[in-house]
Amino acid sequence: MLFPGGLLPLRVFEARYMDMTRDCLKRNEPFGVCLIREGSEVGAPAVPEGIGCLAKILEWDMQQQGILNLKTRGGQRFRILERRTGAQGLTSADVELIPPEGTAEIPEEFAPCARLLEMVVADKGKIIFAEPHAYNDASWVGYRLAEILPVPLLAKQKLLELTDSLGRLSILQRFLESRGLAEKSS
Repeated sequence: MLFPGGLLPLRVFEARYMDMTRDCLKRNEPFGVCLIREGSEVGAPAVPEGIGCLAKILEWDMQQQGILNLKTRGGQRFRILERRTGAQGLTSADVELIPPEGTAEIPEEFAPCARLLEMVVADKGKIIFAEPHAYNDASWVGYRLAEILPVPLLAKQKLLELTDSLGRLSILQRFLESRGLAEKSS
């Protein structure tokens, strides 16, 4: 799963993805990342979920022949309008970009979500989240929590699909409360 502003390291070794990566690097263009609905990452083409996130390649290297290591960052979300599979099995699609969420200050009731993220960064270092860190932005905090919390992938997909940053935070706050990681809001 990739969320806007998130970091996603990838290991590319299949020819179809090597070709896609080469083309993206040549054109300085992102590629799409979607959760797989049916199938698997390797082998036959998989069926993706209908909403995904653009991935911009930040860094790449090939320390081992035939394996490309990528560091990507999430960009804008998109909705698949029509998809097709090429001769090599690479799925491509016509997409509609989903407008970015506006910046919304974190209401006091969701402050525990931001505090939890600050503790994670203090403990794990800044490498797990791309800078700048925006602990007062409801969208940024919601996306970062969705990345790190042990939530099932289908639930993460639903969180990606939400267009309401405060609604996303409300769901995540309830998840944290149910695990005893945040006090119940009144």
